[in-house]
Amino acid sequence: MNRQIKQIALPLIAAAIWGSAFLVQGNLGDYLPPFFINAARGIVAFIALFVLDRIMWLVRKNKTAQSASSVEKIDVKKLLIGGLICGVFLFVAINVQQIGINGTTSGEAAFITTLYMLLVPIFGVFLKKKIGLNIWASVILGVVGLALICELQSFSINVYYIYLLISAVFFALQIMAVDYFVQFVDGVKLSCVQFLVASVLSGVISLIFEEVDGASLAKGILPILYLGIFSSAGGYTLQIISQKGTNAAVVTLLLSMESVFALIFGILACLASGQPIEETPLQLIGCAIMFAAVIVSQFDFNFTKSGKNSAQ
Repeated sequence: MNRQIKQIALPLIAAAIWGSAFLVQGNLGDYLPPFFINAARGIVAFIALFVLDRIMWLVRKNKTAQSASSVEKIDVKKLLIGGLICGVFLFVAINVQQIGINGTTSGEAAFITTLYMLLVPIFGVFLKKKIGLNIWASVILGVVGLALICELQSFSINVYYIYLLISAVFFALQIMAVDYFVQFVDGVKLSCVQFLVASVLSGVISLIFEEVDGASLAKGILPILYLGIFSSAGGYTLQIISQKGTNAAVVTLLLSMESVFALIFGILACLASGQPIEETPLQLIGCAIMFAAVIVSQFDFNFTKSGKNSAQ
């Protein structure tokens, strides 16, 4: 796949999946505790990715008609280290986010969490990564667009924002870790290991501090399966694959479009059910600004003295 197409299409698909997950999650947190939810969806994601990885291995083996050992060479050390680091970052991010969501509106939670799109290029500066003017301009536009989408006119400070800020930091760290390790290991395998780590850690905390009854579990099976297979296995794996050989800051901006897709899916759900559309003109303007930010991210505003665009 063309590099530029991959950099745009794959994270946008991931963002669309994550946006739809807002509808699927619904009131799942009302009858199942957060660590259990993340442990369950993580295990489902791990199983789905493991099966996918084996199918891909068999396809490659049959195509080349070679032995299994010559079909794929795995850097086990980097895979385990990368999966562990990405998994720990993901574990902290998703669970701290869940705590923060419980004390804020969904709009405020989405805005604060998605500030990872601003943190990634900032972290990139400290790692001496080249961040073009187009990226900074698109990030600023993206923050403004998100603020409008999430309707932050009545924004007021409370302690749960601290949890969401911590979550944003760890989402940014997970993206940066993926950006490094995906250059050395297979993306599907890396995603598989990170979900195993995140689900095991979430499961341990859940066993110690949470209680789950059979009726609640039965009620949440279908949403958990959707979240595990599509949102976790699908969305995060597309994120990992799209980051290989591309600009992490651009991919991050595209991933933050999940808020836009959540808004779009919400409107479609209202139309399908005959309910009134509650989205405001400001939110729609925010969507337009977010799309403008994506377009701006694809232009190079850095110029050499000769007037030609400099390579990024």
